[in-house]
Amino acid sequence: MNCPCCSGKTYEECCKPYHTREKYAPTAEALMRSRFSAFAIPNGEYLMETTLPSKRKYHSKKDLQEWGVRNTWTKLEIVNKPSLHKVEFKAFYTDENNEPQIHHELSTFKMIQNRWYYVSGEFLE
Repeated sequence: MNCPCCSGKTYEECCKPYHTREKYAPTAEALMRSRFSAFAIPNGEYLMETTLPSKRKYHSKKDLQEWGVRNTWTKLEIVNKPSLHKVEFKAFYTDENNEPQIHHELSTFKMIQNRWYYVSGEFLE
């Protein structure tokens, strides 16, 4: 199967090794792509594990899993060349009312002990 993150690779050679913890995402962009795929699969546990530990109290594995289930994730677009700690992207999906949606965000990531974590996101118009 093609990877949901739209890398052009198969899921097995792209995001699956991160989801199965065989390896960690080497860049903020790779982590962001793997998180998009985790919404598409869905994999709420991976989404919680890759959220910065101090920010996890603002999220719930159940809510993350349900958001993945309720929506059909169709496309990921990297908007600008990612910087070391920030990635701007558009996530295209169809919501539970069958309405097309675009989630446009500038996400911030942080590396701790050679692992990238999602810190926060700024919604963009």
